[in-house]
Amino acid sequence: MYVYLYDNFLREKRFATVLKLVETRLTDYGIAGKIVRLQNFTSSEGLIAEEVRRGAKTIVVVGNDSTFAKVLSRGAAYPVLYAFIPIGPDNSIAEVLGIPVGEAAADTLARRRKIKLDVGWFNNRFFVSQLHIPPHPIAIEYDERFRVSSKSGRMELVVCNLQPFRWRGPKKEYIVHPQDGKLEAFLRPVIRTGWLRREQFEDPSIFPFEEMVVSSPKPFIVEADGKVSKETKITIKLARSRIDMIVGKERKF
Repeated sequence: MYVYLYDNFLREKRFATVLKLVETRLTDYGIAGKIVRLQNFTSSEGLIAEEVRRGAKTIVVVGNDSTFAKVLSRGAAYPVLYAFIPIGPDNSIAEVLGIPVGEAAADTLARRRKIKLDVGWFNNRFFVSQLHIPPHPIAIEYDERFRVSSKSGRMELVVCNLQPFRWRGPKKEYIVHPQDGKLEAFLRPVIRTGWLRREQFEDPSIFPFEEMVVSSPKPFIVEADGKVSKETKITIKLARSRIDMIVGKERKF
């Protein structure tokens, strides 16, 4: 049984036409199913748990990067096949997965090309796209062997799992690629705060790791899959479980 989770923003009239085209194509393939519309305060985890209990075999996320991250970060622990129909802007994850935006995504879903996706984990929470710590005086140790520090003490950290991270520096563009069996870290130490309090950074470092500990005597902000929290110490690593996911032939990994 297919269950389609529609993001709340798809209620807007501008998405009516593409949704109709998607639903028609799914019906043509014989894979139409139950539609559940996510509300702003919907518990994705509870919803997925209930649908799996009722016999759902495939959970299809319909929306954008934010929808995908919100649903998968809560549902990563459930033994069900996931799929994605990207609609609208902000769909960099779809590109990585090789899934076209709009009605053509139904073709990818019908082909059911399946792989297992890595899932990030920190402090008893999953994340599937990115984890971001804005510049802060943090200490970093990874793989129990390496320590990273900055003269100013302040560093920015981005950990990529599924969503790529791009940053254009003065000399080159940096791209962190996901899904290679390890998490990828993008680290920028702050040199100093310049004119108008604009922070200046050292050249960034990009490195894979299996486990990382980030700590600070002062609480720091952690942004992961749309959820923001304040922490003083976190451990980041790959989760033991992986997600079964339908992907396209042109996936980037």
